[in-house]
Order: sequence, then structure tokens, then C-alpha cells
Amino acid sequence: MPEKPNGGSAKFDTGLIRELAAILRDADLGEIEVQQGELRIRVAKQEAAAVSYAAPSYAPAPAAAPAAAAPTAAAPAAKTAAPSASDDANAVKSPMVGTVYLQPDKDSPTFVKVGDSVSAGAVLLLVEAMKTFNQVTAPKAGKITRILVSNEQPVEYGEPLVVIE
Repeated sequence: MPEKPNGGSAKFDTGLIRELAAILRDADLGEIEVQQGELRIRVAKQEAAAVSYAAPSYAPAPAAAPAAAAPTAAAPAAKTAAPSASDDANAVKSPMVGTVYLQPDKDSPTFVKVGDSVSAGAVLLLVEAMKTFNQVTAPKAGKITRILVSNEQPVEYGEPLVVIE
């Protein structure tokens, strides 16, 4: 059991944990985390096995209105082509609801691009949820054939992000 700063034991509020689990299930989220002082509780589904967690390394600046308009216009074009059955089988899906970042920071190149060969465990992109940046890694080695999202695009749990063949 965690120690309080004064040396006593902290008691977990099991009702809060149950409430977080219910929110996780009802909202179909991959994980949820709350923090009060030094007490931090994280509840997550185990099906997000392709995600490794690291300290945030990218804090995007708010986008200006004209800059935000360009990616939004490009996003529907990327989704117009119907994915084939093999794409779906080879797609790396979002482990949670959040915002996609294709690069570690605004001045760095993207993690991957179409045509890149990746090894299992290679970082493909970040999904930010509640100011926590989660690395989405390649579940297998292969070649990036499609990137189905654009930078700073909101994504849903289970949404295909990248296709690895």
C-alpha cells in the first residue's frame, strides 16, 4: 500500500476505482487515470498490449486557425479509399481515444513514413489522452504501406492508424 508523506498508509477508495472502471467500460475507453495530490490511480484494459508508456516528450503549441484548416481538409481524402481486408488485418489500431501525433515534437521529422521498414516495437506515433503521451509501437516487423491519420487528428479506440505489411 502506498505510503503517505507523514509515514502512514494511504487507503484506496475502492468506490472510486469501481466508478473509474464503469466510466472506462461505458465510454469504451482504453484507459483512464486520475490524480489527487500524490495519489494517482490508473485503470486500463489489457487489450492495449501494443502500447508502451513513457514520459511526455511532445507538448504541441496551439495551432493557428489557418494551419489547422489544411490537415482537416486532407483527412477526409485519406479515408475515401475503402481499406481492403488485408489492410484491416495488418492495421495497427488506436489503443485509446485521443489525439495522434506523428512526430515527437513540432521541429522533428515524423516517426515513420510510407515505405519505411520497421522492426517490432518501433515507435510509430503518439496518442495523447488527458495530457499523457502514449507511444504506439509496431506489433511486428514489416513495411509501412499506409498512414491512415494526419498529425493532431482526433482518433477513437480501435480506429486503424497505420498499415504494416
